[in-house]
Amino acid sequence: QHYFIQSNLRLVVMFDWLKDRYKKLFPEHQCAAIFILYVGLFLIHTLLVTSTQKDHKYEYNVATVVLLGEVAKLCASVCIQSWNTSFNELISIVKAERNLVWYYLVPAVLYCMYNNLLYVSLSGFDPASYYVLMQFRMVVTGVLFQIIFQKQLKKMQWISLIILTIGCVIKQLKLDGSEGLSFEFNIYLLLIFVQLLCSCFAGVYTESVTKSRGLGVSVMIQNVFLYIDSIFCNLFLLACNGKLFTFLNQENITPILNAKVILIIILTTLIGINVSLFLRYMNSISKIFASATGMIFSAIFSLLIFGIPIGLNKMISICFILVALYLYSSDPVNNQPSKSDIDKARKAAEVKVMGSEHV
Repeated sequence: QHYFIQSNLRLVVMFDWLKDRYKKLFPEHQCAAIFILYVGLFLIHTLLVTSTQKDHKYEYNVATVVLLGEVAKLCASVCIQSWNTSFNELISIVKAERNLVWYYLVPAVLYCMYNNLLYVSLSGFDPASYYVLMQFRMVVTGVLFQIIFQKQLKKMQWISLIILTIGCVIKQLKLDGSEGLSFEFNIYLLLIFVQLLCSCFAGVYTESVTKSRGLGVSVMIQNVFLYIDSIFCNLFLLACNGKLFTFLNQENITPILNAKVILIIILTTLIGINVSLFLRYMNSISKIFASATGMIFSAIFSLLIFGIPIGLNKMISICFILVALYLYSSDPVNNQPSKSDIDKARKAAEVKVMGSEHV
């Protein structure tokens, strides 16, 4: 009986501990669903993209798929917003908040630069070296988060970020020495640094706009401006490469009319919507840890579906990631605006919309 009481007490203590960690990680009820969906969608997307490769190449035009994904995200955002808003109200809101299009031009341009530099960087580095260098975006995101939000991360948050970075670097290493790494300083190393900054700054900046200038505006309305800018930037990029009038020809469209590729575009759309909600209700730092959580499940499902073995490096990496998640969950970043600030911003946005209707 004494043992039974002790066991129950341990269970109660463990339950309280888990409940405390849960509340810290997910301050609002929707946060848990957003986090789980983020991990799940990226996992399915990664596995699906891997299944469309043949000899590490794609039979479809990647640029066309990316652009169609941006168009699909725009349509999805409009449809979701239209669920509770009439078409005339939607036009009024877009008209009232039209200046947001300039704010979201910044991340749109940065993401375009990132996608373009990806191919240039891979041409100058072997894949292992490239992906090891890109893992430092976690620490860079932490630095940019402090600069943009003028909020210092705590010691434990930095420790968890550094452990997470080490874990992700280990995942990319070949511990048997079969594939060496090369970090010779050259123009390609500089371009990787620029690419890394583009990715990190775009994410943190988008979160900043969402929680400041766009605080009183619906997330879907903000998405409309972001995806309009993204479509424009992608079209501009295609024009610069001389492919503006060929990316939708029969040669590029036919391979896309495939169930897997169409599903990739749908998943890309869902991921885009999910990321916007993630940055609104959580933050860029927590998103890094969600991505790392996805890496664990990706390794497991890659083994089960594709037979890709979980090597020693991945096992060590998973251990580091789990330790980082454990430490981070004890004191996660909380960057949410107060309810009073949100209410004020919404009232100001409503006044602005009413003013635009009378213009």
